Amino acid sequence: MGPLSGIRVIELAGMGPAPFCGMMLADMGAEVICINRARSGRPDEQIMFERGKKSLVVNLKRPEGVQLVLKFCKKADALIEGFRPGVMERLGLGPEVCLAVNPKLVYGRITGWGQGGPLNQKAGHDINYISVAGVLQAIGRKAQPPMPPLNLIADFGGGGMLLAFGIACALLEVQKSGKGQVVDAAMIDGSALLMAMFLSRYSDPRFSGERGTNIFDTGAHFYNVYETKDGKYISVGAIEPQFYKALIDKLGLDPVEFGNYMDRNAWPECKEKFASLFKLKTRDEWCNLMGDADACFTPVLSIPEAYEHPQNRERSTYIKLDGIIQAAPAPRYSRTEAVISHGMHSPGQDTDDVLTDYGFTKDEIKAFLEAGILSVDK
Repeated sequence: MGPLSGIRVIELAGMGPAPFCGMMLADMGAEVICINRARSGRPDEQIMFERGKKSLVVNLKRPEGVQLVLKFCKKADALIEGFRPGVMERLGLGPEVCLAVNPKLVYGRITGWGQGGPLNQKAGHDINYISVAGVLQAIGRKAQPPMPPLNLIADFGGGGMLLAFGIACALLEVQKSGKGQVVDAAMIDGSALLMAMFLSRYSDPRFSGERGTNIFDTGAHFYNVYETKDGKYISVGAIEPQFYKALIDKLGLDPVEFGNYMDRNAWPECKEKFASLFKLKTRDEWCNLMGDADACFTPVLSIPEAYEHPQNRERSTYIKLDGIIQAAPAPRYSRTEAVISHGMHSPGQDTDDVLTDYGFTKDEIKAFLEAGILSVDK
């Protein structure tokens, strides 16, 4: 099942974007073999990233462990690694070595700053990458500090998802050329790419470079979040005239007073009036009042509420796996349906299956375990 069925991926276990990329590929049907370091348990936030993957624990400090990974690469289609530049080379698993044993290998790398540049060895996290990319400065309300948008932009949208896209593209290309290549995905690059629409607006004289004064950054009253009587929130995104008219009609507001809604000078006062109005009813009362009106009006839901929402239930947008609410594989396919084969496997759980598939005997596997080249977390 899945459009990547038959593709084999070796993932060097890491944090954040690399395992997220591996999860996406596994969701699409790829066989992802995760090479873990010996340790007990996983960070809670990593659990769902391990779904659908096979798990080995290989001692990469031993030359025999490195040689074992190279044997895996020989029969793999792609490799994923998320270490700082130079780490894989020092391990003896750099792209030149891996491509020498398998010239068709797609070698996927994800870093914060990229393989080159003056910051490439500097530590960082999502907040740092989106800062230097110019993204963070644009997010937040007027006269307030920039607001970090969780670690969604650099780590996942501009990182793991970008690498998954890059690997999929390279896998298509290798079918034509017969040659593998290195995919250099940098979170700073991906963050900048996600800003494409807003970058184009900097040449628009109507666009203000000041945070919180434009349509999409809480400057406008018709694209904003408001608190309700019960301390919950609703969101409105009535940008187009017909949707804005439907919103004003449902709110019972004067179409003349609120009619020229693109007048930026009126936005602050309109926001205050909207804020006062929405505090008169609870979130659910507003939702009932709006009904099916095309007013681009929605409740702001918690994750448990989103799990139960009819739209998400109908599409199975969220699922429960290992007792945890998780996002289902996306996108959807009409023929090669993506299915999660299993939840997280404990480190080393698939040792026998993977090595047997690669042609190792039971005695050889036992010898690897006794020598500490392989291990299984209990």
